Amino acid sequence: MITVRLSRVGTNKAPLYRIVVANSRAARDGRHLENIGTYDPRAREGVQGFKIDHDRLAHWRGVGAQLSLEVSRLLARNPAQPKA
Repeated sequence: MITVRLSRVGTNKAPLYRIVVANSRAARDGRHLENIGTYDPRAREGVQGFKIDHDRLAHWRGVGAQLSLEVSRLLARNPAQPKA
């Protein structure tokens, strides 16, 4: 099964995550198919800490990829911004 999930890339006490499309059996920080966004849980006020390519997300969802629980929560908190 293919999942859209978080992969940690930050240092100790400074977490930073990539939003990746990966096989559900792959290691958390291991091999992935595509990097489609980033998430910084420590982003300051006024700085966007969540970025995702909604077109690629729609593509992978159309192919049958499942969202992890945390990615679905992030998407609910940060709805898609209309393109200008």
